[in-house]
Amino acid sequence: MSELTLTLLRLGLLALLWLFIFSVVGVLRTDIYGTKVSRRSQRKALKAAEQRDASRNGRRMPVPAAAGAGAGAAGAPAITPEGGTPRRGRARGKGTPTRLVVTEGPLTGTSLPLRSGGVLIGRNPECALVLDDDYASGRHCRIQPDPTGREGWVVEDLGSTNGTFIGRERLTGSRPVEVGTTLRIGKTVLELRG
Repeated sequence: MSELTLTLLRLGLLALLWLFIFSVVGVLRTDIYGTKVSRRSQRKALKAAEQRDASRNGRRMPVPAAAGAGAGAAGAPAITPEGGTPRRGRARGKGTPTRLVVTEGPLTGTSLPLRSGGVLIGRNPECALVLDDDYASGRHCRIQPDPTGREGWVVEDLGSTNGTFIGRERLTGSRPVEVGTTLRIGKTVLELRG
């Protein structure tokens, strides 16, 4: 083998070694620090989820009249299936909820319809409601139709570190919910509405 071939082979192996080291460091960094969730990606994910739901139901998404109209604390518009802003002060009562409304936290005013496939809540971009909250886990909790076949919805904590609270009580396992039930995930408070 010539000296040039041997040198090129050594340089190629060295380049592969550094590529491997950088990929390992990238994976470790993602594991330790998690996926960075920006407010822009939250709004995009929320808007995409709403558009998917609207297209499944055969409706067109309304276009907000002004960017500031109905905006929450983080500047994200309040999105409802009807296109309006969420109603406040709804009395607690029995009934089947149809939507989830953020009442406190960075996404105050945001509203999501409850889908038959369930609503996943957490920090991961794959969630239907992406929370930018240090106390929320990647996949924190899920609201889904009652798996026992009865009508209604249940909320299930997905093994979150800091827990999901219904009122002041920490949720363990899953529990049925009704209109007016409030959930707390870190600094974010959610309410189920009809």
